Amino acid sequence: MGETKRNIAVLGSTGSIGRQTLDIIAEYPDLFNAWLLVARSSADLLIQQARQMRPHMVIIADEQYYEYVRDALEDTDIEVATGSAAIAQAVTAPEIDTVVTAMVGYSGLDSTIAAIGAGKRIALANKETLVVAGELIDRLLKDSTSVLYPVDSEHGAFYQCLVGERMQDVDKLWLTASGGPFRTVPRERLETVTAADALKHPNWSMGAKITIDSATMMNKGFEMIEARWLFGIMPDNIEIVVHPQSIIHSMVAFKDGSVKAQLGLPDMHLPIRYALGLPDRRLASDCRKMTIEDMASLTLERPDFDKFPLLGTAYAAARKGGTAPCVMNAANEIAVAAFLQDKIKFTDIYKIIEQTMEQAPHMAHPTHEDYVASNADARTRASRLVEKLQFNN
Repeated sequence: MGETKRNIAVLGSTGSIGRQTLDIIAEYPDLFNAWLLVARSSADLLIQQARQMRPHMVIIADEQYYEYVRDALEDTDIEVATGSAAIAQAVTAPEIDTVVTAMVGYSGLDSTIAAIGAGKRIALANKETLVVAGELIDRLLKDSTSVLYPVDSEHGAFYQCLVGERMQDVDKLWLTASGGPFRTVPRERLETVTAADALKHPNWSMGAKITIDSATMMNKGFEMIEARWLFGIMPDNIEIVVHPQSIIHSMVAFKDGSVKAQLGLPDMHLPIRYALGLPDRRLASDCRKMTIEDMASLTLERPDFDKFPLLGTAYAAARKGGTAPCVMNAANEIAVAAFLQDKIKFTDIYKIIEQTMEQAPHMAHPTHEDYVASNADARTRASRLVEKLQFNN
């Protein structure tokens, strides 16, 4: 890494991953500098972060908060901008070394594409980028000097298990899942669970959207598709396994019968720290280290595809390819938002995604413009289904 600090762009700095990324940057002031902070609409927290981290620039994506943020930082030399175009432009700045993409959902796609075009190191925490447009991102990376490092704990685990290995020697990837808050809840009870119930994740502290995705296990379907593109392995060679303790972060099975696993406490600071340290080093920390007691009772079980049908939906979308995962992601974002607003039931999330995928047109070999159009069309269809279900409920 040398003596030169890495200038870091944190996209989604006010979210769970973004806040923890800033913790890591503050933990290693001699190694990292927060050069750019980006938030969607959390203006007050962005202002607070800007005053603490003193970045070169901040961007508030929602334009209605621009003047508020600009005026609040008027007594500093921090540049303030707004809008999605400003984000895509800012990540190409030559001063930036690493772009941490922690924006939630589809919104992370354009900025990731811009960062790849500029040859940046990318610490990817926005799994939807690869879910929506994995084929396009894969193609762009092959024509760029950009390097993509996974931030998700599961994909960071795969990465570590694969260091020094050949992909042709891999038999399968075992993607671990906590099972979420409803792992032991009877299927019939899911009809009446509330958003408050679904937000009670047993192990991880995450944002609301990803916590609901964990409750439906859609998040694990997304991670399966993300792994498919990150490691060039087909969906049928990625197996999801429920591991309630969240200590084993994922495993790689090899063709000779051996298995490698990566273990750690359920703390997102660990995979973020690892990704920021790549490719040079592991960053030493005074965080709590794992003990024998933490590993004393580890269990594994198969997921219930009947109770969590979106797992099967994700595999079907991955096999179909093209715009199918894009449609699935768009419908999920609309459905989760509606559930969090108490407009629909938990199990309606399944219905909205499945019906949107049945209705939406499919393109086998989409361009970037096709993904944009497919996303917009699927959101419109899913929103109509929300209105219909809300009326019927």
